[in-house]
Amino acid sequence: MQAAVVHALGQPLVVEERPIPDPGPGQVLVRIEASGLCHTDIHAARGDWPVRPTPPFVPGHEGVGVVEELGAGVTELRIGDRVALPWLGHACGACRYCIDGRETLCEHQQNTGYSVDGAFAQFAVADARYAVPVPAGVDPWDAAPLTCAGVTTYKALKVAHVAPAETVAVFGVGGLGHLAVQYARVFGAQVIGVDVEPEKLQLARDLGADHTVDASSGDAAAQVQELGGADVAVVLAASASVFEQAFASLKRGGRLVCVALPADGTMSIPIFDTVLKGISIIGSIVGTRQDLAEVFALHAAGRTRVVSVRRPLGDVNESMADVLAGRVPARIVFELPTIDREPLVAGPAEQARP
Repeated sequence: MQAAVVHALGQPLVVEERPIPDPGPGQVLVRIEASGLCHTDIHAARGDWPVRPTPPFVPGHEGVGVVEELGAGVTELRIGDRVALPWLGHACGACRYCIDGRETLCEHQQNTGYSVDGAFAQFAVADARYAVPVPAGVDPWDAAPLTCAGVTTYKALKVAHVAPAETVAVFGVGGLGHLAVQYARVFGAQVIGVDVEPEKLQLARDLGADHTVDASSGDAAAQVQELGGADVAVVLAASASVFEQAFASLKRGGRLVCVALPADGTMSIPIFDTVLKGISIIGSIVGTRQDLAEVFALHAAGRTRVVSVRRPLGDVNESMADVLAGRVPARIVFELPTIDREPLVAGPAEQARP
């Protein structure tokens, strides 16, 4: 099978031939149809974060495809099911976080495309319990970005407890931000889109933003305050300075939701203003399987629109460069070539392939 592989952190990915993996007990083999490119994949390939992935590995945690083989003991899925492979590839299922509905905080989790091989490949193996079914009404090309960009921003607005008629400022209207604008509207909020690119500001308006702020034209926080300030500021731009701008844009009682993970990783927040204005600072990391099911349901109901461009997997390095340079309107989704291969009709992974 064809796969894009990180052989050394900070070096270009290599698109190469690899054996099709075998699903182990509790796992499924998924033939990938579409795989979105997330900024996290770029961080992973460059080794930007304190906990680094170990090369060689295959990135990709927005994979959508069809189940072709079942490992021993799999009862949750059937051959032919379309599933999504999200960031949360596995969790222990027994800790306090898994039990109380915060599985994305599990300390024993495995992450797709980071600690286990991901979906920048024609086939990927996944834990059957954490492969999320994609409803029939959701196209795989839309489902791929929803699997991370969608569920991450949806979860961010949930943890912010956005109330109808509040104002939400979305800092960074790209792959995540264009969906955040739409989810804020689903929650009944007034929406301000903040970016430096005219095309992305226009996209925000096209998707229903009530106001837009061009952060390249002056102090973004001051411009948001001129519009009345924000009750919630969701930061999706991977720049520490943007977090500080978002904080300064908040009203009294406002909530700063930190989502993006810039490589420098620190921000300066005034304690005096935080206390006297009753500001809350919230960290939000992707979403649960239930959150993703809700994201798919909203999309199937016509409440969201995914903006993306398709590219072949062979363009992976160029695509990463385009994302870093801001040349992509929203999301890039890789189209995986189909292998002419009959799926197995039985479950055990140890059964020989035709």
